Amino acid sequence: MSKTRAAPSPVVAVADLPTPLGPMTAMATAQGLCALWFEARERAGASLPANDDPDHPTLRATATWLQAYWAGTEGDVPRPPLDLQGTAFQAAVWAALLRIPRGQTRTYGEVAAEVQAVTGRRAVPRATGTACGANPVGLIVPCHRVVGANGALTGFAAGLPRKQTLLVHEGARLA
Repeated sequence: MSKTRAAPSPVVAVADLPTPLGPMTAMATAQGLCALWFEARERAGASLPANDDPDHPTLRATATWLQAYWAGTEGDVPRPPLDLQGTAFQAAVWAALLRIPRGQTRTYGEVAAEVQAVTGRRAVPRATGTACGANPVGLIVPCHRVVGANGALTGFAAGLPRKQTLLVHEGARLA
């Protein structure tokens, strides 16, 4: 899935990819996709790498995956290679997020229980929520599919209106 390491790999390519909800900025290392964010350029400003390369193979694969996602056929195309850089706990949470099927949701508590079952280490919903918030690859690692204990939409870096739109697009039942 991904590699977890202390020193992050350098970003080698950046591209803005169009979506119906606005552009997403994608960043790749030599190992794979390391970031995919809405409004990244506005949030990061001058600190974003300037090496635009929409023809980079990982970024082309990401663009293809995003097109398939919006068509509802992302299961028919390979997910781009990922280079998720974070702690072991974050990696465990992100792996659990990748197992949430399209059109379904999980609560932070359910994700925490899955992480605990897989790792054998105690996981709590609040820490799980923090790891979801640190997800560097939105949509592909579907943190938008995680909801509050009562099913309410909570926390999403790209805003709750986008989270709701994504879940409705996927056919999820909302509380």
